[in-house]
Amino acid sequence: MTLMKDNSINIGANKATLTQIVNLAQQGAECALSAAPEFVERINKGAEFLAQLLTEEGVIYGVTTGFGDSCDVPVSESLAMQMPKNLYTFHGCGTGRMLSEQQARMVLAVRLVSLCQGVSGVRYCLLEQLASLLNNDIIPVIPEEGSVGASGDLTPLSYIAAVLCGEREVYYQGQIVATAEAFAKAGIKPLTLKPKEGLAIMNGTAVMTALAIEAYHRAEYLSRLNARVTALAAIALGSNPQHFDEFLFSVKPHQGQQLVAKRVREDLKTDTSLYDSGRLQERYSIRCAPHVIGVLEDILPWYKHTIENELNSANDNPIINAENRSIHHGGHFYGGHIAFVMDAMKNNVANLSDLMDRQMALLVDVKFNHGLPRNLTGAGADVQAINHGFKAVQIACSAWTAEALKLTMPASVFSRSTESHNQDKVSMGTIAARDCLRVLQLTEQTTAAALMAAVQGVQLRIKAQQLSRDGLNPGLQDFIQHCSEITPFLEQDRAMDKDINTVVQAIQQQRWALYD
Repeated sequence: MTLMKDNSINIGANKATLTQIVNLAQQGAECALSAAPEFVERINKGAEFLAQLLTEEGVIYGVTTGFGDSCDVPVSESLAMQMPKNLYTFHGCGTGRMLSEQQARMVLAVRLVSLCQGVSGVRYCLLEQLASLLNNDIIPVIPEEGSVGASGDLTPLSYIAAVLCGEREVYYQGQIVATAEAFAKAGIKPLTLKPKEGLAIMNGTAVMTALAIEAYHRAEYLSRLNARVTALAAIALGSNPQHFDEFLFSVKPHQGQQLVAKRVREDLKTDTSLYDSGRLQERYSIRCAPHVIGVLEDILPWYKHTIENELNSANDNPIINAENRSIHHGGHFYGGHIAFVMDAMKNNVANLSDLMDRQMALLVDVKFNHGLPRNLTGAGADVQAINHGFKAVQIACSAWTAEALKLTMPASVFSRSTESHNQDKVSMGTIAARDCLRVLQLTEQTTAAALMAAVQGVQLRIKAQQLSRDGLNPGLQDFIQHCSEITPFLEQDRAMDKDINTVVQAIQQQRWALYD
């Protein structure tokens, strides 16, 4: 049984939060499965009810019948015991890249939370096995492709079911090894799944939900970082600080938009300003940045609420009510809510990429950057003609942004009737989540490039004595200093790929504390 520790997250006792799942995935905490007697009893009661019903020849989908369109095919009691293994075996057809270890940890945690709702008809020992995988860092290798998002994430989740039984492969001690080998080293016994347990593990939304949690975590940080980049770009361009005035934003009361303006305004609290009324109104990518970023900021609470609802739901089929001794056949595996969140979020995030790309274009172009060097080169006059600074990086931003915008087409509108027209309306939630993560990656790259360019622009102003470093907001001074340590001032041309990747990694690790 898993023991509680100071840095443990108790699964089964209370509703789980997105932050807790992220902490488990990043190994910032251990999983402590609730051992409260009433919880253990409630979990086991469903499995015992199913076992009793099976001996009484009750009709239970996926237990005494075939799966999906085969629900009218009767299955004998003797064959019912083999059903779980058959289920995860024939679903072992996943393709594409593998989920990362962190993503797969999140999938394990999400599935555990759902099964802890106590209406899936699984034994407590199965929950213990899931918790043991997390705490021994034995993580299933899960292909990302093959799910239509209803009946849940059948194919990718089959890899968890198989691993619980000692089959297939896992990440373990820095390598991909056979599950049996990892179990032997960790002293874990494979499970033999009981009827309904294979279906309970696989017939749910754990993969799309896990990816949505990751997406939310990254998008929330990008919103903050885009405000910081906007402030730096505004300083480098000498933009009118009144674009972010408190009264101005008070008359259009979208709270997220107001929050973004406040963040930029706080960063612009400087003792010096380049603004000399040379341009009364800056171009939209600066002036309207709070309106762009604010759309995401305003909708983030709803995204969080919806994802957390899905996380804390029973989302398999059938649902087992052991208290009333009833079986409920439904469709809670349908991932429509996650599909909508992911389709909407990728639109928000791609707009951030477009915003950063436009700010980048202003910074490098001598027609619009108010006296900064062409392409932000830091080269001296003697070699400036052959140095091209951020020119190619700006081209790359355009490529990344174009791809991000292309991916905003909703995945959920591509429902396909499948599985002999039993699954005749599906969510495509997992594809939507994968698309969203790709858009996030591209936008993190664009943001990294725009951040580097904006810092370069501020440094160029300081070098030209048009701006005083000491006059900048102290928090902004520290931020610029840290950026300079991981991506030095671009004096003469150098390959920028390593710089970009280093900054992207810092963004994904959320290395900078941004605002309160």
